[in-house]
Amino acid sequence: MSAALLQTAALGRRAVVRTARQPANIVFPLIFPMLLLAVNSGGLQAATRLPGFPTNSFLAFALAVPFVQGALLATINANVEFARDIQTGFLNRLALTPVRGIVLLLGQLGGLITIAVIQGVFYLVVGLAFGVRLASGVGGAFMLLVLEIVIALAFAALGSWAALRTGSTEAVQGLFPVFFVFLFLSSMNMPRNLIEADWFRLVATVNPVSYLVEAVRSLVIQGWNWEALGLGFASAGALGLIGFALSTHALYRRLERT
Repeated sequence: MSAALLQTAALGRRAVVRTARQPANIVFPLIFPMLLLAVNSGGLQAATRLPGFPTNSFLAFALAVPFVQGALLATINANVEFARDIQTGFLNRLALTPVRGIVLLLGQLGGLITIAVIQGVFYLVVGLAFGVRLASGVGGAFMLLVLEIVIALAFAALGSWAALRTGSTEAVQGLFPVFFVFLFLSSMNMPRNLIEADWFRLVATVNPVSYLVEAVRSLVIQGWNWEALGLGFASAGALGLIGFALSTHALYRRLERT
């Protein structure tokens, strides 16, 4: 057990160092969600005048989106590097060492946690600097970081499956527009009860990304809404378990071929 933990820590550290050596993989997931937040909060502020809108600040309402979008961007970048390890044969060489197969996957996912925390802190600091106040207080700030980690791990598990299944950086990059569609077909810009189009409201209701966004949003504008938090953690957990099961199966299939 101690050897497995040391191996996981070493691979996680490698993942973090590799990301730090490529500034674009850090800067883009930090800046792009903030730019989208600025555009949306400026252009959709009038939506706060709708009867039943939960807050008078669209910036506070939309602050949840960068947490989900940033986790998505970070996991895509991390799994592109994972796919590159497969293409270059690094994974095959590791398979010849005493490192267990599951450690390879956990190390990859573990390295993402550090990046997710950095992103979560950045989004939170920017939001507070522009006047957003957390209804859930200091405890809510820590819960936001926990949610960011859980969301990032859920996306990363699915991305790892794509990397292991295809061994292609292009295939992993192709996941970004797919995930992005799910983000836009969620309640990111409007509460589900205020969406007038029936088909859009139905899609947003069955879309698990809506519950990830709403869990983060509840901590910002509502306080401790345990129903929203429960649904958010359950959605992230379900996605993570599915992705981890698929990734584990794909990993052992790949190692068998090796």
